[in-house]
Amino acid sequence: MSVYVGNLSYDVTEENLNAVFAEYGSVKRVQLPTDRETGRLRGFGFVEMGTEDEETAAIDALNGAEWMGRDLKVNKAKPREERGSFGGGGGGGGNRGSYGKSNRY
Repeated sequence: MSVYVGNLSYDVTEENLNAVFAEYGSVKRVQLPTDRETGRLRGFGFVEMGTEDEETAAIDALNGAEWMGRDLKVNKAKPREERGSFGGGGGGGGNRGSYGKSNRY
């Protein structure tokens, strides 16, 4: 299980986040997702800790706490939802060729 950390400063580093969470137990992994196009941090991250008790202690202490000028949002990470196929779009059809044209011949 991992912990979701939201409302992060865009200046945060994995080392910064690791140091803060290490106060509550052993940190196994820190992830800071970046935008695919710009490479910029997305303002949230994930921290995986050694035990569930350590995660709970970190959540209780850090949720709502101010850090690097921002009020953190910290909770248990939800499982990532699988993205399905791109169904449901499109449709319509009908008389497409007649937009803006007179129906008279």
